[in-house]
Amino acid sequence: MVAEMDGADRKRSNCTKPNSTAREAMVKDGNNKRDPVPERVTLKKEIGLLSACAIIIGNIIGSGIFISPKGVLEHSGSVGLALIMWVLGGGIAALGSLCYAELGVTIPKSGGDYSYVTEIFGGLVGFLLLWSAVLIMYPTTLAVIALTFSSYVLQPVFPDCLPPYTATRALSTTCLLFLTWVNCSSVRWATRIQDIFTVGKLLALGLIITVGLVQICKGHYDSLTPQAAFDFWKTPSVGQVALAFLQASFAFSGWNFLNYVTEEVVEPRRNLPRAIYISIPLVTFVYTFTNIAYFTAMSPEELLSSNAVAVTFGEKLLGMFSSIMPISVALSTFGGINGYLFTSSRLCFSGAREGHLPSLLAMIHFKQCTPIPALLVCCAATIVILCIGETQTLINYVSFINYLSYGVTIAGLLFFRWKKPQLHRPIKVNLIVPVLYLIFWAFLLVFSMYSEPVVCGIGLIIILTGVPVYFLGVHWKKKPKCLDSFIESATYVGQKLCFVVFPQIDPMQEEAMPK
Repeated sequence: MVAEMDGADRKRSNCTKPNSTAREAMVKDGNNKRDPVPERVTLKKEIGLLSACAIIIGNIIGSGIFISPKGVLEHSGSVGLALIMWVLGGGIAALGSLCYAELGVTIPKSGGDYSYVTEIFGGLVGFLLLWSAVLIMYPTTLAVIALTFSSYVLQPVFPDCLPPYTATRALSTTCLLFLTWVNCSSVRWATRIQDIFTVGKLLALGLIITVGLVQICKGHYDSLTPQAAFDFWKTPSVGQVALAFLQASFAFSGWNFLNYVTEEVVEPRRNLPRAIYISIPLVTFVYTFTNIAYFTAMSPEELLSSNAVAVTFGEKLLGMFSSIMPISVALSTFGGINGYLFTSSRLCFSGAREGHLPSLLAMIHFKQCTPIPALLVCCAATIVILCIGETQTLINYVSFINYLSYGVTIAGLLFFRWKKPQLHRPIKVNLIVPVLYLIFWAFLLVFSMYSEPVVCGIGLIIILTGVPVYFLGVHWKKKPKCLDSFIESATYVGQKLCFVVFPQIDPMQEEAMPK
């Protein structure tokens, strides 16, 4: 029998029929008695520690490390300050991830930022974050990663020119459809792909680091000596330093994505923080030493003139094996697409479960236990963005909205401490951690509004367009009967097409929710 959706107060339609064939499982209680418990249709806990680390690392390491080095160096004005920006970017990501670790084990619900903000600040604030993420943030990010993938795959076919517009869009769409099918078919398949491609990414970056260390042993480190590293060819202003930090931070985006799938993590109170403690330092180490390796092969001038840093690095040092680099970037972005699909679909699922999106998106396949409707919506929204083609303009809005959501979420941690001081927190970070993060966040937000008022203004408008949608679609309970009938009919048709039902609540998880 289908249980009530967690957090939703909406009236349930009759389109989901009771499961008369559900088997009864036998479990032992504390008195060694056996009680019949009906088998549940629910999200499966199939993400262990290794897969949890792979989700974090796989989402962080996408195209950023192959794109951002040029921007970081350009705004820093010196090699030494550029390397400091990479280490600082990892440090700030570590501060944020520590705060998210506390929130993730205190509010053990999938959905990440959205679920925490909804729990702490209420439905409207949570819906605005969800609205901007589903409408712009994740479809645009997915579209950019997919286009990077197709560009690098097609590069050998079109060596002397840019790949055709139609070819890149067709390949990007094919990749999205394939990975959507994989994620719809099995959580285990999706996590295995993430594991394999994450290892592939680390091996590719490990190759760059190893070649760089060989170069250092040969004495090719002129740009890395203290005198040369801090020889500024231009004096960076505070604004330029902030831009360099933003470029480095872009490469670290995705550090919070494991929180989107908390309910599918095995023993989340143990594995969630462990995965964070392993992954963030590892990525920071890899990023920093990858940039050091770049400077053993290229002077700052050569790096700034390169449109594909990793490809240039391969051409200079790998000779006949230089084709490894574009292949590595393609594999890296392929894994990134899989990771973003996996996690962003859980955001849609969580939003629907709370009553903020159509209830069909809160349903999972009755056998595979995968959120098929949510995955299809994420895929469709990304294809629409691909067809629009103006992804570069949207990236600026995405960055602003992303940082805004981080700050609001971590500010919510402080508010939650004040609101519910007696609540059990398996992890409780020192108050200095969220305060330091919010100081950096406020600085970047103020600078962004000062330097890019149009971009920030449009970003705020995108967020605020969700206000009337919230009051009409969520807050307005007594809708016309004809509208309710249409929604029920559409939900019923969707259920029949996707073979999905509402997931049932795990009693252990229900008890763990904050009261």
